[in-house]
Amino acid sequence: MVGPAVKRAAVAHLQAELGLSERRACRLVGADRKMIRYRSCRPADTELRAKLRDLANVRRRFGYRRLFVLLRRDGEPSGINRIYRLYREEGLTVRKRRARRKAVGTRAPILVEARPNARWSLDFVHDQLACGRRFRILNVVDDVTRECLAAIPDTSISGRRVTRELGDLIERRGRPEMIVSDNGTELTSNAILTFAAERGIEWHYIALGKPMQNGFVESFNGRMRDELLNETMFRNMAHARAVIRAWAADFNEARPHSALGYDTPKAFAERLFTATDSRAARSESSARMSVAPPAPEGVSTKRALVPTG
Repeated sequence: MVGPAVKRAAVAHLQAELGLSERRACRLVGADRKMIRYRSCRPADTELRAKLRDLANVRRRFGYRRLFVLLRRDGEPSGINRIYRLYREEGLTVRKRRARRKAVGTRAPILVEARPNARWSLDFVHDQLACGRRFRILNVVDDVTRECLAAIPDTSISGRRVTRELGDLIERRGRPEMIVSDNGTELTSNAILTFAAERGIEWHYIALGKPMQNGFVESFNGRMRDELLNETMFRNMAHARAVIRAWAADFNEARPHSALGYDTPKAFAERLFTATDSRAARSESSARMSVAPPAPEGVSTKRALVPTG
């Protein structure tokens, strides 16, 4: 099945090279003469195409859905179908780096209370500087709001360093009910066990060889690898810290997140904090109310006996 553009080119070739009439060329190609003569009245969309290309050059690993959300934020009224058409015509399709292995069997969802700080996830990501020196990044993610709570790069991060960073994070944001991590040596050290016991935090270790049991931070690591680490050459640690800090802020405040209805993690967290505070206020006000209001004057408070048989 070929499209109208290909049929128009075929009819033009038959007319130019073989000298056939339009009627006979259309009969051979199987095209309608009205379709061959049709000229599109659609506007060129030059300004929108340029804006889309510029945005795709800045966000090179964003697909058309996230680009559509960003354009809508800037006041672009075009629908997603139009953006998708221009996206394809401009050749902006994101190339997949590798195929993911599909899981076999059924999965049971992990139940998490829908509130901030219900559960955090930790993991490390590795990369290297321009000189070849390797470094690692400690990523901390809130599993409910999808916020990047911390992205700490350094050449060496021990268990004690992890506890210090978590302590500072808890002072700013509050204590989580649970923290999920793998079984790395830094995360199974005595410093981590002591920290969790003293803070009253339930520390859950995933099963060996099952990284998807820590899927929230693994997904975040994949986004960081695809959109930042694979696209950036870090000159030194100072440059790496500055770039990673800026990317984490952009991830929380500007990047549309598909799991949140293409909202940003920060905006979603603010709405969730507001909803949680309002529910807590309602619960507190209802707790202060009496179990039953006193009876009005003239109404007997004695219960009537109900016959049971």
